[in-house]
Amino acid sequence: MNNHANKHIRDAILYATKKGWRVEKAGPRAHIWGTIWCLRTGRDGCRVRIMSTPQSPENHARDIRRHIDRCPHA
Repeated sequence: MNNHANKHIRDAILYATKKGWRVEKAGPRAHIWGTIWCLRTGRDGCRVRIMSTPQSPENHARDIRRHIDRCPHA
């Protein structure tokens, strides 16, 4: 499931799954790679959209980790 092309983003996705976040890969025609969802389900749960080809993959991976660490439901 964690088959993102960039190693920094792959590591951030792995970090999310170890924290209990659910990974949902987008379809083949989507503009994003996928979405990760926090432990809480429903409308008040946290989600982070994973970009396919961000301008700065290292910054995007850092932002993903920041969102995970700041989730109030953890």
